[in-house]
Amino acid sequence: MLFRRREPHLLEAEIPRLRRYARTLCRDATQADDLVQESLAKALAAWGQRREDGALRPWLFAILHNTWANGLRRDYTRPDGVALDESVDEPAVSGGQIERLELLDLAVALDRLSEEQRSLLLLVAVEGLSYEEAARVQGVALGTVMSRLTRARDRLHRLLHGESDADPNRPRQKGPSLRRVK
Repeated sequence: MLFRRREPHLLEAEIPRLRRYARTLCRDATQADDLVQESLAKALAAWGQRREDGALRPWLFAILHNTWANGLRRDYTRPDGVALDESVDEPAVSGGQIERLELLDLAVALDRLSEEQRSLLLLVAVEGLSYEEAARVQGVALGTVMSRLTRARDRLHRLLHGESDADPNRPRQKGPSLRRVK
């Protein structure tokens, strides 16, 4: 399908947001870049199926999220060996700045949130998606987005202020239980 002159430019403008979201999902820059590339290839292949009245950003985020979730399912059913450099924790780097330490605390606190809470919080707070758009990206109801965000914000506040780390709302999962977004 031929693109109109403006359309590739629209995709290029979304790449930094997609990379940021992919890095929060993958927690590895190389895997995140591969995920974004694969997602953009799928978006280009499905460009003719995109609704004209649909917003581009949520559509791209849904493709990225589904690609990531499918990869998790695939890896869960066919686990590989762990690479040597993945088994070693990276050393902590301290710049001595209070702001740097606060950012590290925030990163640790975000990492302790459940995957659903963290990804929703980042979609809404960092990427600027509306609750409705985030619900479409994640394939959940609007009320689910609102309750997960409330729990995520409350838990993040508790973690950053040294309160109890226990999250009674965090489900225990045996494996990935991600739903595909339509």
